[in-house]
Amino acid sequence: MTDAMLKRWRLLLGQYASIPLAHAGFDRADWQMEQCLDFLYGREYERRDLARRGPRAGSLDGSQLKALDWLQRARRLFPRDTFERVQAQALDRYGMTELLSDPATLAQLSPDPALARALLGMRGRMSPDLQQAARSLIRRIVQQLTERLRPQLLQALTGRRHAQRRSQHACAQNFDWQGTIRANLRHYDRERRQLLIERPRFVARQRRRLNWDVILLVDQSGSMVDSVMHSAIMASILASLPGVRPRLLLFDTAVVDLSHLAADPVEVLMTVQLGGGTNIGKAMRVAEGLVQQPQRTVIALISDFCEGATPTPLLQTVSRLTEARVKLLGLAALDDQQEPAYDHDLASRLVARGMPIAALTPQRFAEWLAEVIQ
Repeated sequence: MTDAMLKRWRLLLGQYASIPLAHAGFDRADWQMEQCLDFLYGREYERRDLARRGPRAGSLDGSQLKALDWLQRARRLFPRDTFERVQAQALDRYGMTELLSDPATLAQLSPDPALARALLGMRGRMSPDLQQAARSLIRRIVQQLTERLRPQLLQALTGRRHAQRRSQHACAQNFDWQGTIRANLRHYDRERRQLLIERPRFVARQRRRLNWDVILLVDQSGSMVDSVMHSAIMASILASLPGVRPRLLLFDTAVVDLSHLAADPVEVLMTVQLGGGTNIGKAMRVAEGLVQQPQRTVIALISDFCEGATPTPLLQTVSRLTEARVKLLGLAALDDQQEPAYDHDLASRLVARGMPIAALTPQRFAEWLAEVIQ
């Protein structure tokens, strides 16, 4: 086994390999890396009620690090993508909320969705100074997500390919392979039997004249935080489209209409109250009351479908909306992971009454929405 492989195994196994792999040849950076990993992943043994043990018990090992020291050291020692993964696990898996305890520490965190989840989960327990720092971080996270999602969503929502119009927007979805072949036939290399492409052709998109109401009905359960974030961003993008009137409703046992904030996803997220009970039937009845043109209305229910109230009112409301020809979609997840945990029994009963259930990425949801409103 090579020295590099021995080091990797030593880092993987942590303190339990300190004697069997003592010859791994650690340098100072390797020791510091092991401390960083043990500071975080040693918590796994505590989660399983297994005490830390071994020859280093009682020593000045990684557990002596403070959260801020650990954060600074991990950022220095690990590549960026590794650091972001470790940070996400520190917040999501091991609940290291001490990383969120002061503005100075927050300023050093890498903005990613896992951090937003943790911040939103403890927002009500923050001091005013900490809330301001959290708002700034959430704004950066939302901006990053929006910059990534907005082009994809607009591409799906704003129109079909227009074969007769050319576009300078070079992307795979707009690539005109037939036009490209015709335009480059003169560059065919007979010896190599290859077509040399000097002028790729791309087609433009037709603008859709939309006139639809899109109601996003979002469950505030703690498990839905990623979907809440993406719903807020989706609402802000829909609000920028002419002819589309988005309505954004958040619910637990009460329903809050945040449509007036639809253009500002950060304000939406800073208003969210995660957790609590769930009354989906009540939320659907509120959405039903907002329907003015049934055949040009979409209601997207984003929920884990764990109904706290009796399901009968919910099922009756869905049946009425289906009969009125409102377009319905139940989303068990609206995020990039598409790994929902939801009540399959209630979901199947909703499907039987005309509400399809799916777990979609934001882009796929935009494509579904585009198909509905063409």
